[in-house]
Amino acid sequence: MFKFLFRLFKKKTHTEDLDAMKKYLIVGLGNMGAKYENTRHNIGFKILDYFADKENLVFETQKLGDVCTYKLKGRTFVFLKPNTYMNLSGKAVLYWLTKEKIPLENLLIITDDLNLPFGTIRLKTKGSDGGHNGLKDIQDKLNTTKYNRFRFGISDAFGKGRQVDYVLGDWSEEENKTLPERLEKAVELIKSFALAGVSNTMNAFNGK
Repeated sequence: MFKFLFRLFKKKTHTEDLDAMKKYLIVGLGNMGAKYENTRHNIGFKILDYFADKENLVFETQKLGDVCTYKLKGRTFVFLKPNTYMNLSGKAVLYWLTKEKIPLENLLIITDDLNLPFGTIRLKTKGSDGGHNGLKDIQDKLNTTKYNRFRFGISDAFGKGRQVDYVLGDWSEEENKTLPERLEKAVELIKSFALAGVSNTMNAFNGK
């Protein structure tokens, strides 16, 4: 009997491990509240909201963020929009990684990037925070720089001393015309990240 229970326990643990490998935490960075909704800094929220609208998903407010789940071809996506405000994003990321038992390699952070031309998308598996306070807090809470981040270019088209106003400013009329196509590409990247893996996704999407 003991040997049977031991085998059963081992099998269950192995199954749970396999289930964890098929679960992904997709985090869009941003700030909660209507005044931030259409700002460049909130592109992480905007991408997840666009994805949710396409798939008729509904976010629910839970601990440390708004959350919804999406299933595709045996994978489970947990979408998270932290409600901690940008500078404390790491607290929400760490909580949901732990709660959902998602391995670090299945984490994807979506963030704005001043160093990329508008609309450019780039996936990286590690790197510095680049002066981004959200990434800085995530790095601090996870105690590593080795986590996947999906960087969406917002360009650096601002005058001296105007960076904060630019980042927290609304998209321009010209940018709003291009955003739908870019958001569609972002959705494709997120799906590919889980279905095709990070290396194949980088090859297929980076710089496009």
